Amino acid sequence: MTKGWTPERRKRQSIMIHAWNPSSKSTGPRTIEGKARSSMNALKQGGRSRSFKTEISLLRKELNTFNANLIRFQVNNN
Repeated sequence: MTKGWTPERRKRQSIMIHAWNPSSKSTGPRTIEGKARSSMNALKQGGRSRSFKTEISLLRKELNTFNANLIRFQVNNN
């Protein structure tokens, strides 16, 4: 027995799906909660959101400032 579908079975399935057309019955989220949940679908763990990137950028700037101040403090006290 071969793995996967035969070309004939693929063709039959394609014809059935086109006749069924499941995407035409989709209405999307209707509740406020559902709309809020679906608006997050494009994010991956929140790590690609604009607010997350902005927050990380601000934290990096603060760390760089802290490191620069630490180096100045060490130089002045030696």
